[in-house]
Amino acid sequence: MRHRLLLLLCACMLASAGADAAEFIAVLTGGTSGVYYPLGVALSQIYGKALPEAKSSVQATKASAENLNLLQAGRGEIAFSLGDSLSDAWKGNEEAGFKTPLKKLRGVAGIYSNYIQIVASVDSGIKTLADLKGKRVAVGAPKSGTEINARAILKAAGMSYKDLGKVEYLPFGESVELMKNRQIDATLISAGLGVSAIRDLATAVKMVVVPIPAETVAKINDPAYIAATIPANTYEGQGAAVATVAIENFLVTHEGVPTETIYKMTRAMYENLDQMVAAHTAAKAIKREEGPRHMPLPLHPGAEKYYREVGLLK
Repeated sequence: MRHRLLLLLCACMLASAGADAAEFIAVLTGGTSGVYYPLGVALSQIYGKALPEAKSSVQATKASAENLNLLQAGRGEIAFSLGDSLSDAWKGNEEAGFKTPLKKLRGVAGIYSNYIQIVASVDSGIKTLADLKGKRVAVGAPKSGTEINARAILKAAGMSYKDLGKVEYLPFGESVELMKNRQIDATLISAGLGVSAIRDLATAVKMVVVPIPAETVAKINDPAYIAATIPANTYEGQGAAVATVAIENFLVTHEGVPTETIYKMTRAMYENLDQMVAAHTAAKAIKREEGPRHMPLPLHPGAEKYYREVGLLK
């Protein structure tokens, strides 16, 4: 009898643990002044309706690298990440913040592209990448996707952090505040076009968007980096188009999240893209047909089920 009671108790505990795991969907985003966060809030609301039995929440983080390490540790169910960070995580690039390959990660969707946007105050005299030498520059939070981008761009331009006058490791909002207070000369922000941090800066300080020429992009020698353009008038006072770099963003999960959960989450996002666009215009670039493409790691079975259902995978 005792043996049967013990087995019954264990079965109940396992069932309870499984139920608890399915009841929480933590959406890992980035800083609150970036694009990941408002899109994450929209996703959380979408998931809340599509999976009424689940409790969905949003977590502000240092973005890509932190998100991927948290997923590997099972401390989140879905996260935003830049493509180069995701590739580094899957391979295990220690310099990018991944001591070992994060093989529990699984892909959900390619979404929109980040644009590397280097903005400087007009008073700083910075007009080109070379002009950053000796200047005070914010490069993003430590080991964030933005900071990894900063290293790559400077290296392609023949520079490193040693060439800068001062390096600040700060998220978007804080770097913009320092620029407003004339405490730094420039900041590099990797985000969707029209990011609120730069819009806010443009209303307070006369600024210039520093071009990243196509020939510099080619020297990065990474397929994740694509030559692109920031259209004219994206920001106040930016009267001309500016050459830059684009990097695709991805939604990522881990192998421990149930297939049916990820299937419902993937379907719900594509069926409610209007809510994503309402949260941030960067979501206008999310296309279902692009979802399974360019993925630098295996798709989660739940996402794969959805893409097969809609005819994007055979």
